Amino acid sequence: MSFTVTILGSGAALPTGKRNPTSQYIFCNNRHILIDCGEGTQMQLRKFGIPFQRITHIFISHLHGDHFFGLPGLLSTMNLLGRNQGVTIYGPAILETLLKNILECGGHKLTFGLKFVPISDDKEHLIFEDKLIQITSFPLKHRIPTCGFRIQEKPKEYRLNAEALKEDNIPFEFFHRLKKGESPLNEKGKKLDFKKYTFPPKQSLSYSYCSDTAYSEKLIPIIKDSTLLYHEATFVETHKVRAKETYHSTAREAADIAIKAGVKALILGHISSRYSDTIVHLNEAKSVFEKTMIAEDGLKLDLEKLNF
Repeated sequence: MSFTVTILGSGAALPTGKRNPTSQYIFCNNRHILIDCGEGTQMQLRKFGIPFQRITHIFISHLHGDHFFGLPGLLSTMNLLGRNQGVTIYGPAILETLLKNILECGGHKLTFGLKFVPISDDKEHLIFEDKLIQITSFPLKHRIPTCGFRIQEKPKEYRLNAEALKEDNIPFEFFHRLKKGESPLNEKGKKLDFKKYTFPPKQSLSYSYCSDTAYSEKLIPIIKDSTLLYHEATFVETHKVRAKETYHSTAREAADIAIKAGVKALILGHISSRYSDTIVHLNEAKSVFEKTMIAEDGLKLDLEKLNF
């Protein structure tokens, strides 16, 4: 199983030739997830070779256009290509009506089902869960109701020690219980100590996504100990007043949140089009939190192999 994040769009409100508006593709334990869907997202999915017909869950953080204007087009393309698998969309409640009106105006009747799960920015909520992962939404500090998301792997199973199993001729029928950390009795009534036949499980990974938000220490307990944190860094310290006025963050502020939350690595995105490069962003953040990098369109990160 793998856990990867692909940056489809790393820019802020105004698209540029280098940075599309915000969108990310998450592949986690064979789950195909899209977070935000700015203008041109479907083209980015094609450009970076992502099979968008496999996407089953779409999470929209808020209703500023640079985070959802690409969604009607993506759904329409899925429909034109004959999709028959349903899609679940998580976002502000009004998004359901908005999308249906847009699609109906164009005379498009989808060939697949759309399920809407309204999310609220009042507190942290568990909005998706299965046997391998869980996803929570949590409030951010922005001009309109906005949510961040945390994707968390559930505790993993113990790994079998093939050599020890073979040496004691342990039957296959006991493997699944040993992997769960159980010590079953064999056919002779002897206890099979799982510690002898397994290795410790791999560490569960987590990804926290903080889209548009002003600096807020309320995030710290929610994103604590994340393997990777994505935090917007629309501005640098020179424009800190502008950041405060627009409820955005600077690179240094994002790094401050990262170090206080004890995350393992930080990636900065939602870069304003006013900046021709991100050297200042990176230097400001690294002065606080060394394991920082800048989001770039097309960047793919494997959470098991983060190298900074």
